[in-house]
Amino acid sequence: MMIIHAGMTIHPEKETVFLEEINELIKASQAEDGNISYKLLKATEKENAYLMVEVWKDEAAVQRHNASAHFQAFVAKAKELLAAPLDVVAFRGEQLS
Repeated sequence: MMIIHAGMTIHPEKETVFLEEINELIKASQAEDGNISYKLLKATEKENAYLMVEVWKDEAAVQRHNASAHFQAFVAKAKELLAAPLDVVAFRGEQLS
């Protein structure tokens, strides 16, 4: 299992556009083969900060996702929405129970 945390800080004036764009990404990503969970969390301690928490069946599913048209389209648009570089951390994991 692959777990990805993608931290995003958004330009305040572009937050509405960001939410519209990322909701399309979330819906398409959740429908992908190999996706277990794909959720966006909003930070409570920092303005305009979000964390995408992704859980994938395996590394192949992540690679397919990263190559998908909907992910590539979001990445292209994200450059104008992000106020700081994307902060991505990936983990290998297994469910304990």
